[in-house]
Amino acid sequence: MAERKGDNQKLKMLYLAQIFMKESDDDHYLTMAEIIHKLAECGVNADRKTIYQDIAELKKFGMDILTSQDGRNYYYYLGSRDFELAELKLLVDSVQSSKFISEHKSRDLIKKIESLASNHDASQLHRQVLIAGRVKTMNESIYYNVDKIHSAINSDRQIRFRYYDWDLEKKMQPRYDGKWYQLSPWALMWDDEMYYLVVYDAKHDTVTHYRVDKMKEIDVIDEAREGKEAFAGFNLADYTKSLFGMYVGEETKVTLECKNYMVGVLIDRFGKDIIIAPVDEDHFRTTVTVAVSTHFLGWIISLGGDVRIVAPESVVEQMKELIGQLSEDYR
Repeated sequence: MAERKGDNQKLKMLYLAQIFMKESDDDHYLTMAEIIHKLAECGVNADRKTIYQDIAELKKFGMDILTSQDGRNYYYYLGSRDFELAELKLLVDSVQSSKFISEHKSRDLIKKIESLASNHDASQLHRQVLIAGRVKTMNESIYYNVDKIHSAINSDRQIRFRYYDWDLEKKMQPRYDGKWYQLSPWALMWDDEMYYLVVYDAKHDTVTHYRVDKMKEIDVIDEAREGKEAFAGFNLADYTKSLFGMYVGEETKVTLECKNYMVGVLIDRFGKDIIIAPVDEDHFRTTVTVAVSTHFLGWIISLGGDVRIVAPESVVEQMKELIGQLSEDYR
């Protein structure tokens, strides 16, 4: 007898694939009777013989549909997926902890990530999203601004935008009376849970960066990017390592003398390529290139004397001035 057609019979293979994706995983199996019942709920009529054929076609298509036998009973489930549960948890954590993605957009993205897992695993992802009170950006448009910036970079075009800062009334106010910034975007970078745009500023002939969540009213300008020579040998990793808290300063080679047990702190900050030169049994020296700023000097102070600037003398003097000023402020 021919199989009776359901209202959605032409969508049978799509519904069958969806059932395996949403209703099964390594710990949750489906019997043939359950598959037939779930297809019927979708308006599709099927019998065992045709489902066997459909499963074979889905496996040929690339779906990892596996069979388990317990006595005379057979169970079916989807094995490997594009994303493992551990990978999806990592994505959820990244979205949820990111300061530059707003709370509303975070929930939207996490819901989409959950759709990549089975219903059973999705509940684990949902329980994971219980981080309350985390500071999140209030600039809802950042999600689309990043897309505009990528478009400008890919099309080799400049952008213009207004840059904002918080005031004492907790409102964002434009810098420089709302003047437009027109710059050449070259790279997006992530540091300290924030998104930054690295640009070439033709007016000052320099490479600098801006926080994307403070950029508003971004437009792609039909003018070719400038700064190709400046970025010819640009290394984003080196640029990031030289900055502290993304504070810009004059790049300088600074020699540090450190206690031996601080080597891990230096490697975490500057990477494994730094040269370690022993001074005595308890100390070593290394020279790093950094953007010397108050933030960098503050980082040295935070290490409690176990890391000390020894050269150049100009930076040593900056440190002495800062310590003197702090001492005066707290007197």
